[in-house]
Amino acid sequence: MKRDSLSVSRSESGAVAVVTIDAPDKLNAMGRDFWPELRAVLADLESDGCTRAVVVTGAGDRAFCSGGDIASFAELTDLAAKREFQRDCMRTFAAVEESPLPVVAAVNGWALGGGCELAMACDMVLASATAVFGMPEASIGLVPGFGVLRGPSVIGRQWTKYMVLAGRRVDATTAREIGLAQQVVPADELMTAALALAERIARHAPLAVAAGKGLVNRGVDRGEFDHSTAVVTTLQSSEDTAEGIEAFVAKREPRFRGR
Repeated sequence: MKRDSLSVSRSESGAVAVVTIDAPDKLNAMGRDFWPELRAVLADLESDGCTRAVVVTGAGDRAFCSGGDIASFAELTDLAAKREFQRDCMRTFAAVEESPLPVVAAVNGWALGGGCELAMACDMVLASATAVFGMPEASIGLVPGFGVLRGPSVIGRQWTKYMVLAGRRVDATTAREIGLAQQVVPADELMTAALALAERIARHAPLAVAAGKGLVNRGVDRGEFDHSTAVVTTLQSSEDTAEGIEAFVAKREPRFRGR
């Protein structure tokens, strides 16, 4: 099955669905259609009666997902549109977290910005030895709205600040050490390992798997989504973000004013 941003295939057993972010020419950047498409794909898989686990990966070998399509952000000129876009993103991350299906991220290459956040939303992360994780939004005047919320519980407060405020990227080995990835494998073994893990989960009782996921996630507070959406929407409307996006598109250093 192929959608605009995603393609879906099946493992040999049929129990595992592989959802591929399919825009390799853009390093699998997330366009505005990506968010509702991923929610729709998950909803279809949850209701099809045969899917027991999901693997999410990126097309090609350079990137899992390089983050949001920054150039498209400039098209969001209306405050209400910016707010709704942030809510759309949050709804999608929540759909991954709250899906009764276990979701395994197979990170092949760059997982930056929204790509890193998507990995955090997944239940487990397998990384190729060439994987790189980062949340560089501050370089264009933004913060990762979901990453700042989930980062502290996944990798701790200090590592979250290190990655968000300094924009530092971490390699696969470091990602495993800090809890962002659970396993690192050679690049040519990534999908084999991810499918093996997903198949292992798929052999277990689906009700128990869904209940276990729900119970582990029970302590995750959903209320802060509104606060994050408000903050990021305000940032998106700032002069700093306008300058950051313009500089990114022009491939030059931004000149932030701040305050």
